[in-house]
Amino acid sequence: MSLQKPGKPPNFRTLDLNLLRVFDEVMAERSLTRAARNLSLTQPAVSNALRRLRETLGDELVQRSGQGMAPTPRALVIWPAVREALRQLQASLIPDEFVPGQATSSFVLAMADATAAELIPGLSDILEQEAPGVSLRVIPLTTRDPRQLLDSQACDLAVGHFPSVLPDLTAKAQNGEAMPFFFQRLYDGEYVCVMRKDHPLAGGRLSLDDFCAARHMLVSFSGRPYGFIDESLAALGRERRVVLTVNQFFTAGRVVAHSNLLTVLPRHFVRVTGIARQLALQPLPFAVSPVHVDALWHRRSDRLGAHAWLRRAVLRAAEKAFTV
Repeated sequence: MSLQKPGKPPNFRTLDLNLLRVFDEVMAERSLTRAARNLSLTQPAVSNALRRLRETLGDELVQRSGQGMAPTPRALVIWPAVREALRQLQASLIPDEFVPGQATSSFVLAMADATAAELIPGLSDILEQEAPGVSLRVIPLTTRDPRQLLDSQACDLAVGHFPSVLPDLTAKAQNGEAMPFFFQRLYDGEYVCVMRKDHPLAGGRLSLDDFCAARHMLVSFSGRPYGFIDESLAALGRERRVVLTVNQFFTAGRVVAHSNLLTVLPRHFVRVTGIARQLALQPLPFAVSPVHVDALWHRRSDRLGAHAWLRRAVLRAAEKAFTV
């Protein structure tokens, strides 16, 4: 392909702005296939648009790298300005106004039962008072990395603890890479050891030896009998005996209330189980990493008025739940 010399400026008067839309989508997705899907175009049409823009700007812009596309230094320089210009143009020509009281939107949220127990009551109140025509569907969150769910549009918003996702996104942003997902901190959680009220370990200080010697039940979304508590213990050269694995916090609470098993649950969750009086809480006898609960969403939803309202409503529900 013959590209124009770098010293010759492009003729902006003849530039097709549709080419910039294609460029923005390819930069965001780092994939011609996904960009074509998002733009409702064929992949050859996207490739042709990139070719025309390359010829106009005199730069390759993106090149194949492994399974995706890698931007050139010039592409990284001009992309932020292109994105902002397109955003302002869209806001001016097609204002995305969302009127909660008139809306009939439907949203899908993915979260664990403990998170839903904290947030859904407040979120339901907001819907009833401000957006009675809006409906929500909550699906189980069965992973600590919900990016595939969001990418496939199986849900609009995922809420939970995503210990590997957020550092990855932060690293990408620091390296100037695309940010296909965004997140917002909702609250910080504290995990505690939970057992029945009259459990032999309920009185006095729980030692690390007693914790490791006990029989444990683990809440695992994936079913794998190993979680972040076990990782913390392994760092100390210790381990516990997990004899039962379940995939719901509510189930764990009900089981330990009537057995000799120990489990680890979010402190705030215990108060909404309905059986808090049957349970005893003990601080964990070792240090664990902070548990942050975040809302995670796909880039394609970031500028939508309806989705922005949903995110604000979820944040308000979290603030209400954790200031009571």
